[in-house]
Amino acid sequence: MKTHSSSLLAIAGVALAFCAVSQNSSAQPASPPPARERQGPRAPRPVPVEVSADRHITFRILAPKAQEVRLNGGDIPNAGNVVMTKDTNGVWEATIGPVQPGEFRFNFNVDGVLVVAPRNPATPETSTVSESNEAIWSLVNVPGSDLMDTRDVPHGAVETVTYFSKSLERARRMHVYTPPGYDQNSERYPVFYLLHGSGDSDDAWSTVGRAGFIMDNLIADGKAKPMVVVMPAGHTRLGRRAPGDGPPRDEFQADFSGDVMPYVESHYRVVNDKAHRAIAGLSMGGGQTLTAAFATLDKFAYIGVFSSGAGIGSGGTDWEERHKDVLDNAELKKGLELIWFSTGKNDRLITNSLATVDLLKKHGFNPVFLESQGGHTWINWRDYLGEFAPQLFK
Repeated sequence: MKTHSSSLLAIAGVALAFCAVSQNSSAQPASPPPARERQGPRAPRPVPVEVSADRHITFRILAPKAQEVRLNGGDIPNAGNVVMTKDTNGVWEATIGPVQPGEFRFNFNVDGVLVVAPRNPATPETSTVSESNEAIWSLVNVPGSDLMDTRDVPHGAVETVTYFSKSLERARRMHVYTPPGYDQNSERYPVFYLLHGSGDSDDAWSTVGRAGFIMDNLIADGKAKPMVVVMPAGHTRLGRRAPGDGPPRDEFQADFSGDVMPYVESHYRVVNDKAHRAIAGLSMGGGQTLTAAFATLDKFAYIGVFSSGAGIGSGGTDWEERHKDVLDNAELKKGLELIWFSTGKNDRLITNSLATVDLLKKHGFNPVFLESQGGHTWINWRDYLGEFAPQLFK
């Protein structure tokens, strides 16, 4: 009966369909829906950022109803809070320059609201945005630097790595650069830990810092050894400690020594000895570098401090007292190849840098200090990477 009922239903369905076709066979074809009328003229689509041959940068954003738009040019000289002008189409514009070659962050303040460039076009070789610990930034690249341009050379890879920090009991993130050819061989490489500054994130060195391209170019030119570069997150929390959080501890150091280094040494082909490890950082990351390196001086042969010194990002100004046993341990100084500092002469932290150099000399170390031009900006930090990396693992 079940099969029979199904057959009857199928026959009935065919009959109904046939009747429907017969009834409509003489009807006129349905008219297509009317085209939707355009409501007014098409809105302009301005190029959001344009770099001219003479290295001027023009920024644009469409905001016809805005009352005021300002450009925040990050590290771009003279572009800290520029009032933009609006044309008759509602496009706001500002031109800055000439600007020296490099990667630069920017965003717009539209009536008090910070926004990235909404139509910043993607490029094949780099991201259009950069993350800090506090905001998202658009990016613009001004070409003209052999150190950091995207050149026709073999390229390594930068990957985003999520790991679980047992020290902090939560998931964390870092970026890792592997040199050209890493995936095509079984070699083991030296490892270089590269730390960012206050307010930034582990994304910073590989976007606005151009670390991957800098390493590609240095390796291609024979100026630097192929190496794995690890860029961990320097911040471990947002906001201030709550009253119930218990006594403070150096969470970054706990995560770095207890989780980051073990993860790297178990997941990447790196040489796990002092002679093949380096660490460097900028600003807060420079202070973290000194703390991490001198907490485990038996693990690092190369130490780099960019625009920083002891006490910056390392838990206070009692750095010498907390590390006195290491500072005067002759055995731990063996195999320490380089302690390298560089700070801009206009940098607010140059006094701290020089004081730390003198402190280390007092304890029998031989740090190198290079005073550069400029101040506390990525313009300097990319160059410092370009000068420090070639000195590693010789």
